[in-house]
Amino acid sequence: MSKECPDCHGRGYELISTDVCPQCKGKGKSKSVDFMKFSEKDIDSFLKEGATCEKCKGTGSLEITLKCKTCEGLGNIYTCKVCGARILELRDTENEICDSCSSSKYVYSLDDSCDIKDVEAEKLYHGVVNSKASFGVFVDLNPNIRGLMHSSNVGTLPEMGDLVIVLVKSIKAGGKLDLIPKTLKRYETIEIEKELPLKNSAEIDSSMRGRIIRIEGDVIQVKQTSGPTIFTINDEGGFIQCAAFESAGKRSYPHIDADMIVSIIGEVTLRDEQIQIEVMSMKLLTGKKETVVRARVESVIDEKASPSDIPFLIKSDIMEKLKPRMLLVAKEIKKAIFHSRPIILRHHADADGITSAISIERAILPLITDIGGTDAEYYFYKRAPSKAPFYELADVTRDISFALEDSSRHGQKMPLVILVDNGSTEEDVPSMRQAGVYGIDMLVIDHHHPDEIVDQYLIGHINPAHVGGDFGVTSGMLCTEIARMINPKVSDTIKHLPAVSAVGDRSEAPEAERYISLVSDHYTLEELKEMALALDYEQFWLKFSSGKGLIDDILNLGDHTIHNKLISLLCEQANIMIQEQLEICLFNVKSQKLANSAIMNVIDVENYAQKFTFPPPGKTSGEVHDILVRKNPDRAIVTIGYGPDFAVIRSKGILMNIPRIVRELREEMKGAGVSGGGHLVVGSIKFVEGMRAEVLSKLAEKIASTKVEY
Repeated sequence: MSKECPDCHGRGYELISTDVCPQCKGKGKSKSVDFMKFSEKDIDSFLKEGATCEKCKGTGSLEITLKCKTCEGLGNIYTCKVCGARILELRDTENEICDSCSSSKYVYSLDDSCDIKDVEAEKLYHGVVNSKASFGVFVDLNPNIRGLMHSSNVGTLPEMGDLVIVLVKSIKAGGKLDLIPKTLKRYETIEIEKELPLKNSAEIDSSMRGRIIRIEGDVIQVKQTSGPTIFTINDEGGFIQCAAFESAGKRSYPHIDADMIVSIIGEVTLRDEQIQIEVMSMKLLTGKKETVVRARVESVIDEKASPSDIPFLIKSDIMEKLKPRMLLVAKEIKKAIFHSRPIILRHHADADGITSAISIERAILPLITDIGGTDAEYYFYKRAPSKAPFYELADVTRDISFALEDSSRHGQKMPLVILVDNGSTEEDVPSMRQAGVYGIDMLVIDHHHPDEIVDQYLIGHINPAHVGGDFGVTSGMLCTEIARMINPKVSDTIKHLPAVSAVGDRSEAPEAERYISLVSDHYTLEELKEMALALDYEQFWLKFSSGKGLIDDILNLGDHTIHNKLISLLCEQANIMIQEQLEICLFNVKSQKLANSAIMNVIDVENYAQKFTFPPPGKTSGEVHDILVRKNPDRAIVTIGYGPDFAVIRSKGILMNIPRIVRELREEMKGAGVSGGGHLVVGSIKFVEGMRAEVLSKLAEKIASTKVEY
């Protein structure tokens, strides 16, 4: 590229002054001549006009000049066509290429976004042979640009699909390209893409329909449809879907997956009234560019994910102390949603666990749908109950299996697992370690007595015991308040769930009374208890199913008429089955007074209770315990329901620490296979069947040596 020098106006020099020619003294004529050097024509001219002074060329004066510093005497300012660098010594007036570029060949690779306007004659380009004809072959420089390589210019015709380097000899009318093949041993590839201003998703609206734009961001989901591949891109403006089509049902850009940073050029379109980008070009960003874009996106997400620091529904010193941790967990959940990271919500299969999970569910589903679309719940969320009050190996195996399938099928990231009403104990560690192998992050919101060992496997852990509280502050209470931090709009919908949780877990904490009082204008205490019973009853039959919809109706989150009818029916059925079980069990309870004056009641639920039906052994033991407590209101009571390899413990008025008792039994009774845990005064123990008598005897000794409250 060249332009006239603005300082010397194309002369290449600056005029300093004008002096009289010293040779002819300003006359312009030479005083002496050498006729031997004259031609016949020169002699005729001399005879008529005289001899011209050679020094001044007949002008009689001389110009004193200085080479122009701006253009270095060239008259024009030249820049290299290839790299744009300034050329100070022009050696090739036709090509205008700098020394550096002229020493090597540059071959241009056209991005898919380029069109014929981006092609220049006399330049080299990469191409792919598209088809053959009798007069030559057609070569694609990109999907939008095709030229002809005439057979007269080719020795041996290349085959379809061959990669070639071609020189664009000329660009004819209608954008037809005349191509000549080139064979190069040494060259450098320069990628060319359209120079478009960078937009973010918040700046794109329906008024831009049909415009070609460029965006940069994080791929948060790749979904293959029967037609195009849909890439959901997260940038500093929000989320936008980009559709790339290669052929029906075929994966476009298979090298690009979730959690990669990309640059996309495409056309703004509308699909179902939603903005969508029809992808023309998508490139993976790496190195410094990737780092810059990722940091930019992450900064915005971090700001958007900030939870709402709102007052609790009730007064609670324990929760006030936990609030910083609760805000942290709420933020981690929101960040997972904004990153379109799948969420698995695991909960204990009882009233407390269910209400805990439902409160979180109600908060996050609207956010998931807003970001990922109407079907996002299917791809990004799963709620599953756990039979045991800890994360069992069977649970984590299912979760990992589903996560790997989703990653393979839908390009999903590995999920965030949220454990509610379980996850705080040493029994959870084996499953947590398995999850860690696959990079699965975990959060725990629990009120079972915690073991410090679990914290190394978690990115957030909330438990009232961390700040001097106990199991009386239920998981349902904690999760409801965290749900409100995530999405304050659900506060009125879920504010009765902590009360259901409290009565379901028989909490006697001050917080329980306050949450029950909070909703007393809508629900009586009896109605709250009925909801808790209906949850326990229905979850027993649901087994490992989440019971979506059915659980909502039990908790009065849907049709109120259906709720009333369903609660009435389920409680009627549950109470009949409980009564039948108690009639059998109470007749077979054996009681004895311990050394610490407590009354210990034992029932063999394997042989003296109906099996494989409601209520299960744990609830059966709890119902028996409640009746015996009512009969002896002023005595310390412990009830043990045992089977071949387990024991369920319920107590009142005894200052026990069941997790500690389990650890002591495990250490003292080698070969008994003791495990278990729970709350301080409510829990369960497992052991090998052959050691049942020894384990139960030792358990009774430890209970007898425990202090009582009265």
